[in-house]
Amino acid sequence: MRTNLSSQITLTRVSKRYYQPDDVFDLSRVTRYEKITTEIFENEKNGSIIIAEEIAELIKEKQSKGENCVLGFTNGKSTVGIYTELVRLHVEEKLSFKNVVVFNLFEYYPLNNTTQGCFLQLKEMLFDHVDILPENIFSPDGMLDKSEIMESCRDYEQKIASFGGIDLQILGIGRSGNIGFNEPGSQSNSTTRLILLDNISRKDAAELFGNVEAVPISAITMGVGTILKAKRIILAAWGEHKSTVVKNAIEGQISESIPASYLQLHSNAKMVIDLHAASELTRISRPWSVTSCDWDDKLIRRAIVWLCMKIKKPILKLTNKDYNENGLSELLALYGSAYNVNIKIFNDLQHTITGWPGGKPNADDTNRPERAKPYPKKILIFSPHPDDDVISMGGTFKRLIDQHHDVHVAYQTSGNIAVADDEVIRFLSFLKGFKDMYDTENIALESKYHELKKFILEDKNEGDPDTREILELKALIRRGEAKAACRYIGLPSKNVHFLNLPFYETGTVMKAPISQIDLDIVKNLLNDLKPHQIYVAGDLADPHGTHKVCLDLVLAAIDDLKNEDWMKECRIWMYRGAWKEWEIDHIEMAVPISPEELRNKRNAILRHQSQMESAPYLGNDERLFWQRSEDRNKATAELYSQLGLASYEAIEAFVQYMPV
Repeated sequence: MRTNLSSQITLTRVSKRYYQPDDVFDLSRVTRYEKITTEIFENEKNGSIIIAEEIAELIKEKQSKGENCVLGFTNGKSTVGIYTELVRLHVEEKLSFKNVVVFNLFEYYPLNNTTQGCFLQLKEMLFDHVDILPENIFSPDGMLDKSEIMESCRDYEQKIASFGGIDLQILGIGRSGNIGFNEPGSQSNSTTRLILLDNISRKDAAELFGNVEAVPISAITMGVGTILKAKRIILAAWGEHKSTVVKNAIEGQISESIPASYLQLHSNAKMVIDLHAASELTRISRPWSVTSCDWDDKLIRRAIVWLCMKIKKPILKLTNKDYNENGLSELLALYGSAYNVNIKIFNDLQHTITGWPGGKPNADDTNRPERAKPYPKKILIFSPHPDDDVISMGGTFKRLIDQHHDVHVAYQTSGNIAVADDEVIRFLSFLKGFKDMYDTENIALESKYHELKKFILEDKNEGDPDTREILELKALIRRGEAKAACRYIGLPSKNVHFLNLPFYETGTVMKAPISQIDLDIVKNLLNDLKPHQIYVAGDLADPHGTHKVCLDLVLAAIDDLKNEDWMKECRIWMYRGAWKEWEIDHIEMAVPISPEELRNKRNAILRHQSQMESAPYLGNDERLFWQRSEDRNKATAELYSQLGLASYEAIEAFVQYMPV
């Protein structure tokens, strides 16, 4: 099972010499805007292995000298792969940790005996699996009395100094640019201290504590000054949702608003990131600004769109002078004139627009994104949660139904953890009223009503996981909403499939690893339907990671089935919208949405009532999902209009996935 194929999506559009140049000269040229040494890897796994190998080499070097190796460790998603590889090195290659001293970067405060903090997570991921001496592990204490915190912080600084300082500090980066819990406003000389957490940091910690409400309001963290005293620093960042803050830290000015930018002050600090996290760096997003380019159609389109936006001209009005003055003279050399480039890109973008996402029957499809035949097509839409389909491609979804294709939708997860307890109480109250109207003698139902209501209102403490019964009720609510949305846009219930993939059913934000059982569920559905078109969520900016897992599962299933005859005739389209939209240089199918269709899409999204204002996982975007979706669809249409193409109310965008 190839379970990380989503990382290959980026590789189809990035030349390796931009992120891993062949020699020092090329490296210095493409990194001219980068103020922190940055190593880019194709995926998180490769980068994590490299970091783990550097840690292992340092440990062995110190062992050969009979010295302690003092490491600063942190928890979080960015370090999971690093610690997994370190455990492997210990088990399989006998790497010893007996000379290792570890200082934990931060700990939440206040904690109690039943609360999982950072130290316990580090223990479960690493310490319990290697031969590190317990007396060599140090961490801020999340259960101290308030009166003891300041003295404890001073003692922590002194303890670090007593070991000669930290030899290598491992860091992650938060979405607000924080390192540790040094959030915006932290000073470069700050030391270990208690700090109040902002809303973004608390939302990011929801996975560890089960929900946002259970996350402590503060944390004890090493300061920026403490971190900068380390002899070496490696910051790891993976994923598209980190791309903006990574760019600001690496290429921006040193600023207290982006605490990670303070690493520019360190003589031996570097960032290790994957291509998704690197996507906004100049050498990846605008390589023509730093080097000669390997021009392909997508890169040319990106450059022209960038030029149009920079000088505020539509494509067909660009001149030779515009190209020459903005570093794009290579394109003039390739195509002879601005006119030739302009026409090519204008036509390329024009050909992405179609009102027939399933293909227009009896039409010349030479310049259309989808085939005319077969018609009608059997179409399968994969939706990670029970609302991503209408949020991200609701207009296209309805268009496919209206154009008489045999459309099916598969909801990959139950989405049960994203239902607030109040929603369950509301449905239980309805059930009680229904029973009182039609079955007053139903003692079992009456008893169950009181039992569940008592658990939610009286027995359940903040941060407690739901019982399996409550989770099933929450899943039932999500299923009912999904069916209501499908009915609204005209999809019959027999074409709605709830996969309830097991990896998701942990009852907490932390999910289980994907398994062969998950994969088989997806493969069985594909084999049963044998669709001509597959739509799958390619929204890797989802901060909770479920979209990526769901995408990887579908791509793994496609990989296993790609030699089947029916699969050879199937096209796979990736949609976005819940968290981010496709950049215009990647769009291969653009489906215009009229004002009426946009209103219908909004109404379908609103059928998911539990995901409106009370949804627990709206993320750091304050807009509701229907608002985000409309804004992104309108912005895509506006961009097409600014480039000189037709003006539409909104556009839903898609990129084709080619099995690798």
